[in-house]
Amino acid sequence: MGSAFAGVKAGILAGIVYAGSMGLFNVLLLYALKGDVLEFLSANLPSACGGVAGGFRPTPEECFSSVVLVYIPYFIFLGFVISLVFAAAYGILYEHLPGQSPRVKAASMGVLLLIALLYLGLAGLSFEYTARILISLFDLAATVVYAVILGGLYRRYTRSVEFVSQDENSLKIIVDGRNLTGKTRTFHLRSSHEVKGETSGDSSFKEWAISGGVSIEDPRSFRTTIEVNGDGMLKAFSTKKR
Repeated sequence: MGSAFAGVKAGILAGIVYAGSMGLFNVLLLYALKGDVLEFLSANLPSACGGVAGGFRPTPEECFSSVVLVYIPYFIFLGFVISLVFAAAYGILYEHLPGQSPRVKAASMGVLLLIALLYLGLAGLSFEYTARILISLFDLAATVVYAVILGGLYRRYTRSVEFVSQDENSLKIIVDGRNLTGKTRTFHLRSSHEVKGETSGDSSFKEWAISGGVSIEDPRSFRTTIEVNGDGMLKAFSTKKR
């Protein structure tokens, strides 16, 4: 149940670095191997890039400029948007991702992002063997950086709250409509959430107790609001009906 908003906030910088660095690396690689790129365009795309100066069809040089000035910026934009989607998913699925630390959890999402970009053909231009190897290595390094930034910023924007019930069988803690009894969840820093103590059997709600960075509006009401300003705990108590 993590915070999608916090994931997107963290993903903005992570996505800019990720997509931007991949695009910049591809541009530098294209210029470093420009001779091979021009030869590739002439040999493999003769109908689109096999023209001569002054002719109707673009020359290999003109196609090269189009790749650098049009296609790569377009791929960067798409990669950034997709990275934001995965950052939001990271926030939503945070508690369900493998690993203990935010960065380890972000690494698994980064791998999924890279797989998605590879599937969509947005992970870099591949026109010859050396370029494929270099781009693959850089993509892996960029994914690690993405995970480090995403995980680090997500932790900065969120706080963890543990929900404890005096008796989990007869007293449930409902947070924003979800049963979080006995669970620990992350929430956006300085966010407010509705909590409700649901009793069953011969139990009735008694009170709430808080610790850490959690504040509560009315500790005596079974339905109230908490505010998350730091890591903390919310505990619910019940009593037997007379």
